[in-house]
Amino acid sequence: MHTTDHVDGVEVLWRPGCLFCARLRRGLRRRDIPTTESNIWDDESAAARVRNVTGGDETVPTVFVGSVAMVNPSVRQVVAAIESEFPDRTHEFLGERQDATRQSWWSRLRPRG
Repeated sequence: MHTTDHVDGVEVLWRPGCLFCARLRRGLRRRDIPTTESNIWDDESAAARVRNVTGGDETVPTVFVGSVAMVNPSVRQVVAAIESEFPDRTHEFLGERQDATRQSWWSRLRPRG
């Protein structure tokens, strides 16, 4: 993780054909985490930001959360960064699903009551 300029939210920098990007973006959508996304092949400033964080490479996905930059993070790492960077606003990013997604899949299948 790197410290960067502050981003007010979750920003995902990606490129077409990147399987790691597709997996992360799909996982964030499943969690209903709102993101701003930029294709580094279409946005030179986004590509420059990636190179700045990675030491000159265009390694994606690169994710900015608040003042934290992460290269090829997992969904869990993004969630942890949200909880760390936006503790008073976690509900905006994780919503009510936050508690439900932390239950095991088995506990969600069992009848309640």
